[in-house]
Order: sequence, then structure tokens, then C-alpha cells
Amino acid sequence: MHYLISSLIGYILGSIPTAYILLKKKRGIDIRKTGSGNVGAMNSYEVTNSKPLGLFIFLVDFIKGALSVFLVSIIYPDNFVLPALSLVFAILSHCFNPWIEFKGGRGLATAAGGSVIIFPFVIASWIILWVIFYLLKKDILIANIAATVFFLFLIFNTSEIAIKYVNPKPTSENELVLFVVSGLLIIFIKHLDPLKGIIQKLKTPSVKNDKS
Repeated sequence: MHYLISSLIGYILGSIPTAYILLKKKRGIDIRKTGSGNVGAMNSYEVTNSKPLGLFIFLVDFIKGALSVFLVSIIYPDNFVLPALSLVFAILSHCFNPWIEFKGGRGLATAAGGSVIIFPFVIASWIILWVIFYLLKKDILIANIAATVFFLFLIFNTSEIAIKYVNPKPTSENELVLFVVSGLLIIFIKHLDPLKGIIQKLKTPSVKNDKS
């Protein structure tokens, strides 16, 4: 029952379709059918060209993740698995939203919100990787994908360090790795389509050069 309650708290909070609701009410736009179709802060900003709106959506999605962890931590204090499980389900329902035909965002804001509370080492390390890749490529999507993929490998080698900064403490490093990898895999799956687009762009110049 504890697992069910924790999962439902995360799933319900994560499923609030922030970008869809705001753009529908404020601009009459169905964000699922506009721009990249991503129901998140980045596409909302690109479609509306409104930084305040994009930042507000990011903040609300961030809070969804933070609340998922915070509420479960209050109900079940000194337990790692249950708030971590709640965060994974919040990311899942944000990315594959049941209220809008399983469309959704890419999960980064929601994951960051929960990670600040339970996985501070994870979010700090991911941000450092993101900044490095963004400075190299000047592309937000490439930085998102590269930081996520690299951290998927990094967590296996840094779990001994990461576990020191987890609160509450998991019973083992494997427990920590399981939940971190689960969340990152959901995020990576949501980045597969833009990744295909990036790969296609990289291939295009070589095709043109062959013809010339």
C-alpha cells in the first residue's frame, strides 16, 4: 500500500499538464500541435516567444517534482525508496501525460525539482555536464541529450560519492542507481525524436558534398 500511495502522489502531481493548460487558456494554442509538439517550457517559449511564460511553466513543472518528493517524505520520513519512487512516477506522467493522449514534456524540470531534495549530487553533476556540452555545441537539445547519456554512465562510477549526498539514505548503492537510472531513461526516451533530428542534420551536409 505504501508503494501504491507514493506512486499515485507522484503520478497525479506529474500529470498536471502545465504548458498545455496555460497556452490553451492564455493564447488559444494547442502546444501538442505547435512547434516541436513538446508539452514543456522550451517549446512554450519557442512558440510564444515569451520568456516569462516559459520560465513560469518551467517553475511549475519543477515544483511538481519537488512536491512529489516532499509530500511523500512527510508521510514516510527516513525512507528513501518511497519518495524516489514518487519522483520516478512524476517524471513518467509528465513525459507521457494520461490527460492529453500521453503527450508530454521531456521531464527535465520535474526531475530537477525532485532531485534538488533527494538527489542533490545528481542534479549538480548533470548541470555541470550540461554546461560543458552547451558551451561546446551551443545547442540546448544536444546539451540535454549528452548530459543525460553521460550521466547514465557516470552514476555507475560515482555511486559511492553520490550516496553521501542523498537524503534520506538508501540501503545500498544499487538502490540509488536503480532510481536514478529509471528517471534518466524516461528522460532519454523523450529525447529520442530530437536525437534522430540531430543525427539527420549531421548526415545532410555529407550527402550534399557527395553530390557536388
